Amino acid sequence: MRRTSKLVSGLTAAITGVAGPAMTAQPASAADSAPVGWATQGGGTTGGGNTSPTTVSSSSALSSALSSGSTAVIRVSGTISCSGMLRVASNKTVIGNSGAVIAGCGFNVSNASNVIIRNLTFRNWNDDGINVQYSTRVWIDHNSFSNGYDGAVDIKRASDYVTVSWNRFSSHDKTMLLGHSDSNGGEDRGHLRVTYHHNWFDGTNQRHPRVRFGNPVHVYNNFYSNIGSYGVASTCEAGVLVEGNYFENTKDPFHRGEGSSPAGNLVARNNYFVNSGSGSAGGSVGSIPYSFTLDTPSSVKSIVTGGAGAGRISI
Repeated sequence: MRRTSKLVSGLTAAITGVAGPAMTAQPASAADSAPVGWATQGGGTTGGGNTSPTTVSSSSALSSALSSGSTAVIRVSGTISCSGMLRVASNKTVIGNSGAVIAGCGFNVSNASNVIIRNLTFRNWNDDGINVQYSTRVWIDHNSFSNGYDGAVDIKRASDYVTVSWNRFSSHDKTMLLGHSDSNGGEDRGHLRVTYHHNWFDGTNQRHPRVRFGNPVHVYNNFYSNIGSYGVASTCEAGVLVEGNYFENTKDPFHRGEGSSPAGNLVARNNYFVNSGSGSAGGSVGSIPYSFTLDTPSSVKSIVTGGAGAGRISI
């Protein structure tokens, strides 16, 4: 069954105690000064805080600054060409000056906590764009990703308290993986709690996100446009709340199970569909513990296209 320009209201499956009604009086800000969602938990995510910034414009300087054991605010200037993965240590804010580009490589946030990555354009990476593993309290915000090799933003191996917001993804296949393996439940159960909001999936193919074990994972107010394979997939004991999103020209907005991975739980409500399928949901999802603003689903396309991606915030 296909639906055109129709807002689907109410729960399509049972949900366990979503925290209070979301505030709807004001639209979400495209230039939040602090994260919303899971990155506010566990003590919050402040990155380098008010540390005096250091500006880098070469691969060697960037790599050195990212891996330093010191708290830091790192400003990226110009186009930095690199390969492989640059490790990001704890207590870092990495933020791009106007037009900053990371070309050919990605960031590996590994065994770290309290990391912010904002306002960067990642393209043509030869591994992942951003990989988060064994890390907590991470905010990935207002970046642009295109034409990379593997995942654009992959989060795995017991990582927790992450928000992915206001990013734009285009010209890419495997967009966002949450949980890398069906066999990694021993590490991942009780973790992999991530919020995805106000992202623009612009003609990408799959994994927006593909979820294992995380519960609850919150996917709200994203714009899905011309999606090739599918939008959201919940697998392997996951619990995913999909609400207030705008799906346009997306035959398969969301479903349970993917490939050889068994079905997880997925609750969908108040999504808006234009020339798209209606999705498949079932099961129950854990409660959302934080406050957030839910934009009117029919307005999400204009809000997200007007604010998502690098270069859309003042630095």
